[in-house]
Amino acid sequence: MSDTIAPASDRAYDHVKRAILRGDREGGAFFTEGQVADEVGVSRTPVREALLRLQAEGLVALYPKKGALVVPVTPREAHEVLEARLLLEEWAAGRAWPHRAALVEALRPHLAAMQQAKAADDVAAFSEADRTFHEAIVEAAGNAVLTRQYRMLRDRQLCILADGIRASASRMTHAITAHRTLIRVLEQGTKAEFVRESRAHVVDAMDRLGVAR
Repeated sequence: MSDTIAPASDRAYDHVKRAILRGDREGGAFFTEGQVADEVGVSRTPVREALLRLQAEGLVALYPKKGALVVPVTPREAHEVLEARLLLEEWAAGRAWPHRAALVEALRPHLAAMQQAKAADDVAAFSEADRTFHEAIVEAAGNAVLTRQYRMLRDRQLCILADGIRASASRMTHAITAHRTLIRVLEQGTKAEFVRESRAHVVDAMDRLGVAR
């Protein structure tokens, strides 16, 4: 067997998580270990391990001898997720500023990926590129603990999108324009402007998702 093949538990984990984040398994949906085992082509033991990881991330709730429930996003959680993201990204923008030259080079491929996904009308690819764009800024702040927390926040935001508003052509165009602005400010603006634009971008996302501030 090739050593490049991912372990069975990782394949099951990726399969279920992708389905949840893309909305193929919606909030409130119930499924069993056996269903996942059949879909991935593995035994139930690695599926059980995968579901435990997903439960720790807050994406599913497990019911012994029954199965798993995709945890639906409540209005309160949507507010808390976006509020936490707002605080983290505003903080990260200030901390990442000294590394702006390298950050600009890291962000350009993510912006290009967003543009390509929009042209292909690929919502999943667009959401992933949008996510990695912002994650690069948080990573540039240099705090691994907060970067891990940020990734979990973005997972839940993708669930919010899956349960509610899907990306439209206008939303994708708006996001691309906002990301171009962030790169331009990194190149030509000031630290205060970058922090302000980073905050405004998340506030706008809250407004577009109908999340109260």
